[in-house]
Amino acid sequence: MIEFIWNLASFVVALGILITVHEYGHFWVARKNGVQVERFAIGFGKAIWRTHDRHGTEFVIAMIPLGGYVKMLDSRVDEVSEANIKHTFNAKSVYQRIAIIAAGPFANFAFAIAAFYLMFLIGVPSVKPVIGDVVANSIAAKAQLPKNSEIIAVSGNKTLDWQDVNLALVSAIGDNDIVLTVKSADRLSNQDIRLNTENWNFSPEKESAITSLGLMPYRTKVYAKLAAVAEGSPAEKAGLMPEDELLTIAGESIEGQWQKFSDLIKQYPEQSVAVTVLRKGEIKAFTVKPEAKKDNDRVVGYLGVSPISDPYPKAYLFEQVYGPFAALEQSAVKTWSLIVLSFDMIGKLITGDVSVKNLSGPISIAQGAGNSADYGFVYFLGFLALISINLGIINLLPLPVLDGGHLFYYFIELFTGKPVPEKIQEIGFKFGTIALLSLMSIAIFNDLSRL
Repeated sequence: MIEFIWNLASFVVALGILITVHEYGHFWVARKNGVQVERFAIGFGKAIWRTHDRHGTEFVIAMIPLGGYVKMLDSRVDEVSEANIKHTFNAKSVYQRIAIIAAGPFANFAFAIAAFYLMFLIGVPSVKPVIGDVVANSIAAKAQLPKNSEIIAVSGNKTLDWQDVNLALVSAIGDNDIVLTVKSADRLSNQDIRLNTENWNFSPEKESAITSLGLMPYRTKVYAKLAAVAEGSPAEKAGLMPEDELLTIAGESIEGQWQKFSDLIKQYPEQSVAVTVLRKGEIKAFTVKPEAKKDNDRVVGYLGVSPISDPYPKAYLFEQVYGPFAALEQSAVKTWSLIVLSFDMIGKLITGDVSVKNLSGPISIAQGAGNSADYGFVYFLGFLALISINLGIINLLPLPVLDGGHLFYYFIELFTGKPVPEKIQEIGFKFGTIALLSLMSIAIFNDLSRL
């Protein structure tokens, strides 16, 4: 329940910020172009707060935080005096209307740059993408990718950490090959290794692009000894404590292997199972009952413990931190690369290279908001930037109920010299509503199936 409340609160904060940014883009450009803004609303339903400014604009925060809107004076729907006609949205030139509508998505892109900028000024703790192992008979193994080498580029795209590697691999979905540029373990030479991905079976809802190719990131040695026991977890309720050395589970010896213990505990969701540990030289027996958690397509046991491990090599750790000017450049590059990647993924959804099963809805976003907030402010900033970019791109889709649909009509008007007939616009709005609801339904269904 606490996790649910935390995820929900993080989601509301994130969505509130991004919707406000989006709508403020429309609002600011409308004001600059002399349009009277009647209402600036965040959320829908009953108002929980409202005020007015000196221009007569009503500012509202409503109860349901799932959207927002800017209501502009429009003589097509409002009774407008002759003196105020010049302040209506529909009286403005097509160029002005395009600017007002496009301002929302572009405000989201500008916010992403600002969020990344602050993130890079503060500094992002990162891990170099060093290959720890390669899965036998995998695509990476067939390409003879060397262990302990560092991936410094994917098909020409520079990679600083594993997140960069994952994004670059995702963008290569549908390609027949991927070229990894790796730095040797002795750090003295680089080489290009071509992965044959013609038969690459990648399911993003089940695993990362990295592991699907058979790449295993470097991990330090892990011991079958507890470093931490989560508060309120099944392990704490059973009496397990930090520093306990795991010996057996269900009568089977752990043999000092944390991975063996982890694999075995997953086999007992909501089942009582005997565990023995060595505590201060004394063997103790406990009965634990792991929680049931969804892991891809199966339910597994979760105990709520983490192991002691060797410290990570300092040579593999670094911080992505930049000065004021370099941070601006990096944030712009990061935003642009994610915009390109997002449009690329939309194209691959249309061509079928990416399945609609990969669409995520509000539940996944809420979980992502909570998880990123758990990691800290810097990671929450990165999450906000990513969702802001996606919100901007979604609104640019040429569906008549979205900003992109309005822009589509205005560009037609720009080239033909006359507005699109209202009857055609109405048909488009109906089609856009059906298409948008269909996409939302698929995304929500995907979210529910992952729970």
